[in-house]
Amino acid sequence: MADLPVVLVHGIRVTGSMWSPVRSLLRSPSAAPDLPGHGSLSGMPYDMDAACDVVAECIAGLGGRALVAGLSLGGYVGIATAARHPSMVAGLVAIGCTARPGGAFARVYRLAGRLAAGYPALANRISASGFRRALPGPAGEAVVAGGLFCEVVPSVVEAVTSEDPVVSLARYPGRVWLVNGARDPFRVNELDFLRACRNGSLTRISGRGHLTVLAAPDRMAGFLDQAADAVRDRAA
Repeated sequence: MADLPVVLVHGIRVTGSMWSPVRSLLRSPSAAPDLPGHGSLSGMPYDMDAACDVVAECIAGLGGRALVAGLSLGGYVGIATAARHPSMVAGLVAIGCTARPGGAFARVYRLAGRLAAGYPALANRISASGFRRALPGPAGEAVVAGGLFCEVVPSVVEAVTSEDPVVSLARYPGRVWLVNGARDPFRVNELDFLRACRNGSLTRISGRGHLTVLAAPDRMAGFLDQAADAVRDRAA
C-alpha cells in the first residue's frame, strides 16, 4: 500500500519553508503550503476559513486524504481543518497548540500583533534574530527562508481567538496526536484538549520548548511517518 501523504502547516508570520528539514527526511510524500497572508499568499487576507481552504486544497492535490500536522498556528489550523473536512484528514498531529486562545492569551497577542503590524520591518528583523538564536543552524535558517510577515499577526490573532479548538477536536472522529515540548507554555491546557479527542494521545518532548521541537528534524520526521503508517494501516 502506498504511503499516506503528509500536509505540514506552518506557524505565524513564517512560511512552509520552516518544514523543509523535516520534509527532506520524510518517507511519506508531503507538502507544506503557505497560509493566507504569508509567503506566496501574502496578498490574501487571513481568516480561518481561508486557511482551512488552503490546507484542504493541498490535500486534494495529494489525492484527497492526508495526515495533517501543524505547529503553533499551524496546529490550530490543522484542528480547524479536521473539524471542517474530517473525510480529508486521515489523522492529525497538533504540535504546540494546546492553549485555549482566549483571556490573557488573547490580550497579550493582540498587543504584540498591533506592535508588529505597526513596525513590520523591525518586527521581522527581531523575529528572524530570535528564530536563529532558538534554532541555530539549518533548522533556524529554514524557518526564515521563506520570509517573515509580521503585518499579518493581528488578523491571525483575531481568527484564532474566534475559534474553540477544544470543540473542534470533539467534532473530529479521527486519530489525534497532541505533541508538546515539555517547556512549552502553549501546553497549559493540554489535558483539556486531550479529553476532547475521541481517539487521542499526548506526547511531551523532554527539554524542548515551543519552537525547539524542530531542533531534531529526524525525530520529527520519524514520528510523522509512524503516525501516517498508523492511520493508513487502520484504514486498510
